[in-house]
Amino acid sequence: MRKSEALAAEAVTCLNKALCHLKDIWEEIGIPEDQRLQRTNVVKNHIKSLLEMMIKEEESLRARLLSSIQSCRTEMEQLYLELQLPVFEEETGITVLQQEKNIRTQVEALLKEKAQRMQQLKDLLEQDQDLCDVLCSAPYGIQPDSVPTPEQLESFSQHIAIQNAEKARRYAEFMDLKRRIILYMGELDHVPETSFEKDVVCEDEDSFCLSGDNIMSLKLLVCQLEEQKAENEAMCEAQREQVQRLWGRLGVPQEEREAFSEHMVASRRRNLDALRAEVQRLEELKRLNICNVTDAIRAEIAVFWDKCFLSTDQREAFAPYFSEVFTEELLSLHEAEIQRLKQHYEDHRELFEGVHQWEDSWRLFLQLEKKANDPTRFTNRGGNLLKEEKQRSELHKSLPKLEKKLKAQIDAWESEQGREFLVKGEKFLAYVEEQWELHRVDKEKEKQERHLKKSKQTEEDMLYGTAVRTPTKRRLLGAQTPTKSRKFNATSSISSAASNSTSRSVYGGTLCRSPALRPPLSANKAPAPRTPGGGRPHNPRLQGCNKENEAQLKGGPPSGALLTPASPQRSFSVASVASTYSEFVRDLSKASNAKIQQDILNSTISNL
Repeated sequence: MRKSEALAAEAVTCLNKALCHLKDIWEEIGIPEDQRLQRTNVVKNHIKSLLEMMIKEEESLRARLLSSIQSCRTEMEQLYLELQLPVFEEETGITVLQQEKNIRTQVEALLKEKAQRMQQLKDLLEQDQDLCDVLCSAPYGIQPDSVPTPEQLESFSQHIAIQNAEKARRYAEFMDLKRRIILYMGELDHVPETSFEKDVVCEDEDSFCLSGDNIMSLKLLVCQLEEQKAENEAMCEAQREQVQRLWGRLGVPQEEREAFSEHMVASRRRNLDALRAEVQRLEELKRLNICNVTDAIRAEIAVFWDKCFLSTDQREAFAPYFSEVFTEELLSLHEAEIQRLKQHYEDHRELFEGVHQWEDSWRLFLQLEKKANDPTRFTNRGGNLLKEEKQRSELHKSLPKLEKKLKAQIDAWESEQGREFLVKGEKFLAYVEEQWELHRVDKEKEKQERHLKKSKQTEEDMLYGTAVRTPTKRRLLGAQTPTKSRKFNATSSISSAASNSTSRSVYGGTLCRSPALRPPLSANKAPAPRTPGGGRPHNPRLQGCNKENEAQLKGGPPSGALLTPASPQRSFSVASVASTYSEFVRDLSKASNAKIQQDILNSTISNL
């Protein structure tokens, strides 16, 4: 049995006891039966009304619970729809009170979830509105009154993050563009004029709208300022070049140039104005000093004539260069000509520089060739000989390559321009061939001179004897060894005798003399006898070898010789002897076969 039922039974028992007690009291008092009945009826009505009131209250409670369950269920269903959540499954077999409590708890949880989502949506909407105001972009497409889903809130949050990143990027770009704009305006001395320029330069950065159009406008403004700056710099540079040129032509002192140096570096508006004023001043001075300026331009023209390899005819074609009547028109013609020459040189700079490079290499090549024929170059101690030979070898290889490269460039230029590329009035390749031909002729001429010199030396050796030219070791004074000295003298005597008697003994004891023998200088000067070598010092080692020759030169025959008169047909000159010994023997054999009458030397026959 339940406790409530036990309590109800106990309540009935208590009620019965109370009624019994009341009955005893009434009997003791002596209340009549009708009054007892009346009082019992009062008790009954009182208990009945009390119980009815209690029942009514409990029924009201039940009704409220049922009504609450119904309303909560309705609200819960609505929340489920708004929050887009699955429907809550109620428990079965529970009391009304427990059912109401469960539904009410679920509704409270759903209301809390809804409030959180709506608050998050509100925050995101506020951020989005701020970003839209700064970036001038459209708001995010979401209804502010509807309850968003978690996916929608996540997507909205990502959109806000992207917008914040875009704002940071645009702000950084805006700050960089603003810095450049302020810098360019300062360099150009430009004052903001339009409202947009004022907003950029003068207003606060946070108040500037970072819209895409504004960023594009900023970039366009920067480009315009950069173009204006480049144009300003170009004009300043042109003015500076003109100032430098006029300074050079007018001979402006260095002090005046240094005083104006501030405007020769910067390119602001005031610098450009100062440069223009200086050019105007110098132009006025140029008109006053037209003679000196024309001479300066002529000197510059001459330099470019040399750079462009113009021939004499091409130079003389510019007649104003030789005029002595200095006028403004003459000066204008010279200025136009120097500009034309400069443009011509710039148009063909690569070709002209290549030709200059070839000329420098050719000049160095000729110097090295000249040094290669200098005997004194072997006495160097600094390794210059090896360097020169290496450099000469490199030039031998590089010059043909450079000529081939220039030929290809000239051919391309001539096909493009439709005219010949001239250097000093002639084609470059013909000029190169001419230089090589002159070099070959010079080398051939030097070779012939060396052969002629060697032939003359051979003639002198045949006439006066061969001098010993073998270098000997130098000795200290007073430290000669007698034995070595005697041996050296004997050897020298034998060598001299052998060399002097070769021409006599090999060809049957004959001696060929030159038809035009000159008397020695000692024939005219009595005090000091001199050798027949034209003033050379007397060599005692050759004295015995040249006795017979000296006797012939003095007019007397050598001892023991039978001398027959010589005629022009019978004698020949040693000057016609070739530079080598074999050629000399061949020529001498021809003379012997021609039956030339010879002088027979008795000493030679006796030696045989």
